[in-house]
Amino acid sequence: MSRKVKGYIESEYQAQFAEVKDCLVVSLRGLSGVQNNELRGDLLSKQIHVNVVKNSLASRAFKSMGMEGLGKVLSGPCAIAYGGDSIIDVAKVMVEWSKKLEPLEIKGGFLEGMVLDAKAGEELAKMPNRQELQGMVVGQVLSPGSNIAGALIGPAGRIAGCVKTLVEKLEESEAA
Repeated sequence: MSRKVKGYIESEYQAQFAEVKDCLVVSLRGLSGVQNNELRGDLLSKQIHVNVVKNSLASRAFKSMGMEGLGKVLSGPCAIAYGGDSIIDVAKVMVEWSKKLEPLEIKGGFLEGMVLDAKAGEELAKMPNRQELQGMVVGQVLSPGSNIAGALIGPAGRIAGCVKTLVEKLEESEAA
């Protein structure tokens, strides 16, 4: 491949990954065409993109974008997975698919200026994503309010029960 073509490809990578701040590096080696299409279709429905890259050119493109450590993870046939709401969503989906498709392998990733190895990439899948964290925060905020409401309702319910019993006894004594 000529230098000019390599330069075009590198600049295309820079344009394509300009908005990418964190990503996973995966290996798709060994997937059949049908498996590849199923994987990409599912990922596309979740707004996750997977692009196969030429390692040397992608490494140079990432270096010029300030993601130079990512080049260390790029070895063998690699694809860059990015998108979704966060890198955690990408990791969860990729780990799920790697269980279904044995040849699919997470090689590492890039998160907030740090290069991740394969194990750290898989560990991301165990973390809560943005929606789960928001749910936890809402639950924590509402918990004291529900405890206070329960404390107020509990004694009031007892008093209401006592008043009802007194009313029933008075009605029975008047009827007799």
